[in-house]
Amino acid sequence: MHHIDVRVEKDIFDVNNRIARENASRFRAHGVRAIDLLGAIGSGKTALIEKIVPALKERGIRSGAIAGDCYGDDDFQRIRVLGIPVVNANTGKECHLDAHLVEHAAEGLPLDEIDLLFIENVGNMVCPTDFLLGAEKRVVIVSATEGDDVVNKHPMMFRGCDIGIINKVDLAPLVGASLDRMEADMRRYNPAMKICRTDLKKGEGLGAVIDALLAEQSS
Repeated sequence: MHHIDVRVEKDIFDVNNRIARENASRFRAHGVRAIDLLGAIGSGKTALIEKIVPALKERGIRSGAIAGDCYGDDDFQRIRVLGIPVVNANTGKECHLDAHLVEHAAEGLPLDEIDLLFIENVGNMVCPTDFLLGAEKRVVIVSATEGDDVVNKHPMMFRGCDIGIINKVDLAPLVGASLDRMEADMRRYNPAMKICRTDLKKGEGLGAVIDALLAEQSS
C-alpha cells in the first residue's frame, strides 16, 4: 500500500500564500498596482511590456517590472532599455515564480516611484497557476500560433486569471487557428474574464488592454 503525505504540498502553498498576502500589503502601502503576467514562451509577454510602457508613460503612469526566467537575462535586457526600474529574477530549475522570489525582487525596486508593476512570470502554462505572488490582477496571454486548442488544454490557467489576451491575431489565418474558438473557450472557463485581441507588432488592441489593466477591481 502506498502512503502519500499531502501535507507537504499544503504547507508549501500555505507559506507561499502568506508571503503573497504580505507582498500585496507592501505594494498597496507604496501605491503600487502589481500585475502577474502569465503565458507560454513566445506568447508575447515581454512584447506587451515593451509596447505598453511608453503608452502608460504618455498617461503619466510610471511602470516597473520584475523579469522572471529560469535562466539568463534576455527579457530583463529588453525591458531595461525602456528606462524603467526592473529586476531580473532567475528561478533555476523551478518552472514558476513564487511569492518569496517576488518578495526579494521587490527589495531591489524603488516602489515609491512605480505606479504599475509588471511581474513577468516564467514561460509556462501550468506551473505558475497555483503560486500567487501578491499581484492585484493576473493576466494570461496566448498567441494564435500556439493553436486554437491552447485554452482548452490549460483550463486552470484561465480560471485563475482576470484578463485574457489573444495575441498575434494577424497570424491566425496562416496557422489555421480560430480566434473565435479561443475566445469562446476562455469565456467557458471564466465567464467574468475580460478578453482582448492584439497584434502587438502593430500595437493593435493595446488600448483595450490598458483599459482592462487600469480598471478598478470589482468587490
